[in-house]
Amino acid sequence: MDDYSVAVDVGGTFTDIVLCNLTTNEQLVHKTPSTPDDPSTGFLTGLKEVLADNSVLASQVKHVFHGTTIATNAILENKGSPVGLVVPEGFKFVLEIGRHGTPRLVNPQSWVKPDRPVRPRNIVEVAERAGFNGEVLIPLDEDAVRAAAKKFRADEITSIAVSFLHSYSNPDHENRAKELILEEYPDAQVSISSEVLAVFREYERTMTTVLNAYVMPRVSSYIGNLESSLRANAVDSSFSIMKSNGGMIGADIAIRQPVHTALSGPAAGVMATLQIAENTGVRNSISFDMGGTSTDVSLMRDGSPTLNLSGRLGTWPIQLPMLDIATIGCGGGSIANVSPYGSLTVGPASAGSVPGPVCYGKGGTAPTVTDANLVLGRINTQIAGGSLPLHADDSAKVIKETIATPLDMDLHAAASGILSIANNTMVGAIRNVSVERGHDPQEFALVAYGGAGPMHAIDVANLLGINRVVVPLYPGIASAYGLLVAELKNDYARTSLQTPPDYDPEGMERVYGEMESEGTAWLREEGVPEIQHVFNRWADLRYTHQGSEVTVSFDGSQVTDETIGGAIQEFHNHHEQLYGFALDQPVEIVTLRVSASGDVGSVDMPERPGGLVAPEQAIASRRQVFFDESGGFVPCNIYDRDRLAPGSSINGPAILEGMDSTVLINPGWTGQIDKYGNCIMEPI
Repeated sequence: MDDYSVAVDVGGTFTDIVLCNLTTNEQLVHKTPSTPDDPSTGFLTGLKEVLADNSVLASQVKHVFHGTTIATNAILENKGSPVGLVVPEGFKFVLEIGRHGTPRLVNPQSWVKPDRPVRPRNIVEVAERAGFNGEVLIPLDEDAVRAAAKKFRADEITSIAVSFLHSYSNPDHENRAKELILEEYPDAQVSISSEVLAVFREYERTMTTVLNAYVMPRVSSYIGNLESSLRANAVDSSFSIMKSNGGMIGADIAIRQPVHTALSGPAAGVMATLQIAENTGVRNSISFDMGGTSTDVSLMRDGSPTLNLSGRLGTWPIQLPMLDIATIGCGGGSIANVSPYGSLTVGPASAGSVPGPVCYGKGGTAPTVTDANLVLGRINTQIAGGSLPLHADDSAKVIKETIATPLDMDLHAAASGILSIANNTMVGAIRNVSVERGHDPQEFALVAYGGAGPMHAIDVANLLGINRVVVPLYPGIASAYGLLVAELKNDYARTSLQTPPDYDPEGMERVYGEMESEGTAWLREEGVPEIQHVFNRWADLRYTHQGSEVTVSFDGSQVTDETIGGAIQEFHNHHEQLYGFALDQPVEIVTLRVSASGDVGSVDMPERPGGLVAPEQAIASRRQVFFDESGGFVPCNIYDRDRLAPGSSINGPAILEGMDSTVLINPGWTGQIDKYGNCIMEPI
């Protein structure tokens, strides 16, 4: 019997699944409604369905890959667990002080400082101190640590964070504190900053460690229950989780360091984009993932994703390697309404999967982007392979009553207005990851996926001046596919300040070597053969007296004066690209980084089989579709996408319908089907 891998991506509206035959590379797709109250229910339901539909036994599954938003939602919705925090004497208010930054608002006076994840009453100070060079200045007060553990046990606080000032240079005090806490309080879950984020800047490091503790009980429970359920259903396979950096980690690490999964779901889509772009010969691309609840965008240049080491999740900074993804509350389920000031707004509130858009007929009462697309003829009245009927009359009625009539507009003009506002909102997100990073969007292709992305892609591309749009064969499950193509990957970082001109190549090499040894041990634990171990070195650099750094690659297998010089030159170049200038000033090397990766059985996108038909033979129907550029409704051929042969060329206006998504080819554009089934669209 053949072996299989299964990838499961849980979104806000649908749970997407790809079942891959590891012998033939045949990839079968499946969708099932998400279950927001308990995402594991949708996960297990979908897994059982896809195995049963394809007559695959649970014992044949060898790998299960998962993208999850559990950590993300816990932070954004303030639904984490109470946290106790242990800090050095004098640092009780490190989270309250923060960085004194105020978000950019039209009216700064309206900003209210949010509550911190840990209240001061749950923060305990203990005597200890190590210097920035690791020298112990004040021994750890072990009795104070034990007293803190007893206090947290009495207060029934089960998740504890420990963050000492210079633990990145000497973690001994944090390691000992963890031992003492667990001796006094065995049921506690302890996060220490030297394991979560071994870099300087006590506020960011402490906040990241606290957030790790904040979500740990919820994530560990979720992953633990999933593992148990998999075993109960005879799925005795490896179980890996997508990290925010685009790599996979084992479930055991995800449980200990759940904050690393903060962008788990969106990161999978970016990895899919890389593979899709490579298959279509695109070097520079922008991912455009529009789902039911939100839209995620990210930029890839020269075939590599963009990493962000100064990311945020909601209000809080997370100083971990994360793919540079901008997320906005705009999706197919985004609700349109008329504001008290008489203007049309769309999102960020969403109808989600329950009750969903009005057209779902599940109790939704507010018009959404999906309802507008349906009224304009852009989507069929039967979606998800015919399993979900849509009610166009209900959509038309609610848009007319709540949008068109109050604004004194025609029904179709109102529906088109909803789409226009949604499109411009998404354009803003794309400019955030391109123009604001020093990149011209016109130099990039737009890779569109998600359930709604391919319907809006050309409209968004037109607004940005982009002349190439790529839509994969199964855009609605692209993030799940990204789980299959990703590799195991873990990141290591350690602050090791190097001031000019006294750089220490030997000391830097020693730090790099220690981190690579950690990576080697981890890859061995994950069963990756040593021949497949890959290490990449990076470093954070800054001009002397600057307050922030720029991350650059550190080439070479050995740190030398020459490789240091190469990194400094790359820093100058990158600084000029980001900020428009470079300085003739000495450069400090602040933090050294290593990424360790290895193949866990990733797969390639399969080529389309023979026997498919020419475009005219794949026409399933015709209907009237509304386009602004055409001034109203125009007749449009509707193609069965699964039947289109590679090499097929289709001029717009046209619609390609699949089980998981709908592709809209606007007037003045043409679509070409390549050997992988991707639809590559360009202006005629």
